[in-house]
Amino acid sequence: MEWCIGFWILVGTFVGWWWYSKEKSSSSSNSDMKMEQKSGVLPKGSFGWPLIGETLDFIAAGYTSQPVSFMEKRRSLYGKVFKTHILGTPIIVSTDPAVNKVVLQNHGNIFIPAYPKSIREIFGEYSILQTNGTLQKKVHALIGGFLRSPQFKTRITKDIEHHVKLTLTSWKDLPLLLIQEETQKFTFKVLVKALLSLDPSDDLDFLKREFDEFIKGLICLPIKLPGTRLYKSLKAKERIFKLVKKIVEQRKLGVEKSEDQEHHNAIPKDAVDVLLRDTYGEQNDNQSLSLDFVISHIIELMIPGEETVPMSMTLAVKFLSDCPAALELLTEENMKLKRQKTDSGDDYCWTDYLSLQFTQNVINETLRVANIINAVWRKALKDVEIKGILIPEGWCVLTSFSSVHMDEENYENPYEFDPWRWEKTGASVKNNCFTPFGGGQRLCPGLELSRLEISIFLHHLVTTYRWIAEKDNIIYFPTVKLKKKLPIRVTSIGNSS
Repeated sequence: MEWCIGFWILVGTFVGWWWYSKEKSSSSSNSDMKMEQKSGVLPKGSFGWPLIGETLDFIAAGYTSQPVSFMEKRRSLYGKVFKTHILGTPIIVSTDPAVNKVVLQNHGNIFIPAYPKSIREIFGEYSILQTNGTLQKKVHALIGGFLRSPQFKTRITKDIEHHVKLTLTSWKDLPLLLIQEETQKFTFKVLVKALLSLDPSDDLDFLKREFDEFIKGLICLPIKLPGTRLYKSLKAKERIFKLVKKIVEQRKLGVEKSEDQEHHNAIPKDAVDVLLRDTYGEQNDNQSLSLDFVISHIIELMIPGEETVPMSMTLAVKFLSDCPAALELLTEENMKLKRQKTDSGDDYCWTDYLSLQFTQNVINETLRVANIINAVWRKALKDVEIKGILIPEGWCVLTSFSSVHMDEENYENPYEFDPWRWEKTGASVKNNCFTPFGGGQRLCPGLELSRLEISIFLHHLVTTYRWIAEKDNIIYFPTVKLKKKLPIRVTSIGNSS
């Protein structure tokens, strides 16, 4: 979302208000100093100006071509882990992959998610972000297991192919199109189908419109008055909740009418099915899921279809446009697969797409350079010492993924888009220096689905069209976007190879 020139005034108001509210509800800065004196091992750093801390520097870096410059400057002064004061609270920032790993893995009993008030307000009490301990593990396992299953991948591959081809076909007569908008059109549909089996309809159109309104409030002033961004987003959430509740209740009635054994032996068709089975089948379990819990989680799981996945696709197109050698090799690899399928007459399966090695390298490099999920916030429930550094009880920790991804110690020439780096010895998508999907117990359960969807899109794009992209710039704050939504002009290549 775009911010106007008056943004700086709003920032001052925001951080001042938030600082005041946090000072009332949490331990004072005096107690923080007391903790520091008691332990004496807090990381080095600066709290900046009174009230606003270093917030303005933090936000200003997000409007540059190198948003990690805020982290890099302080890392050079204080080390890979440092303290600062941003967005109204003292915070410890980690750009150390080893420290990040410990923070991400020690979840529930030591670290819990900690996000701005507007986000907590929008997501509500049943939010994924506010679900911890065994319940969070349970839901994560249920959703993750379903999304990783071969049966689901086989079915969802056909849905993705259908929507991608439909979208690409609509481009033929367009003189100019915006990739960022075009990818959002089908990624949301695909994910909603996976979550609650909703096919194209008036309900789906309504859901998309309301979700667009809802998601605008994820980063906004925490003021809930009529006419404010937060108020509008909360009203949109209410309308979304009402529609999803109607769908879920209808499905629940169907589950209750079916025979228990027959229902539980059947392969679940979507995420609602998975969660409802737990709700209906384990009523004596004190960790069973309430209907409101199911509905809230389904709504939150729609976010990747509106934001992260389409933006990854958009940036892949941009980076490939700027790197002709990578685009040529990617096209050759995908054309080879297309010829094989044409000659054999076989349908594509999900393993075909994920077997395209250079395509996977392009996706890895896109995720590394783009840093769409650039960090996560955690709060320590007790004093924690990691590598000799104290994180005091009640303090927030920001684990910076983007700093790790753009660190010369981890990646040679980190600002260069280089898919070939993933072919080199030592490059691995499983190491601590590559965390585009987070890590630990909150590792994104849909990471394999995201990769599959991006792979299918790139395959059909490069085997259908050639394109010329206009020059466009990436905006990193408050979320990653293209300034002009990446305008391109396409030319059909027909069946040529």
